[in-house]
Amino acid sequence: MERFTVTKALDFSYGHRLVRYTGKCRHLHGHNGLLEVVLETDRLDERGMAIDFSEIKDTLGKWVREHLDHRMILCREDPLVPLLEKIGEPLYVMEDNPTAENIAKEVWNKAADQGLPVRETRLWETSTSLASYRGSR
Repeated sequence: MERFTVTKALDFSYGHRLVRYTGKCRHLHGHNGLLEVVLETDRLDERGMAIDFSEIKDTLGKWVREHLDHRMILCREDPLVPLLEKIGEPLYVMEDNPTAENIAKEVWNKAADQGLPVRETRLWETSTSLASYRGSR
């Protein structure tokens, strides 16, 4: 069976900190992340495309810009959440600790919710540190 994949890279800046963690990442800090979204299909459309790159940018890229870019990504149980909400800081609150792995999973789920044939999401937290997630549909 034929399989086609396309990968769209989306960059965004974000801050976070980890709860239940004793290393340096327990403190608020930021990253310039690079998100790679891999989509997979067994057929091409009438244009000869698995999916138009601009469609990924216009759907998932828009969600990333509106919900993750230039936001503090925190775990719901983080005691800073109510304080930062009170002063109007832009937040994205996750159920899980906002590790690179969990952010990759969060984006995978959003892509799947948007009907994209997502195979894998990869988040480069730094130029040398990558986490990926492959869910099941």
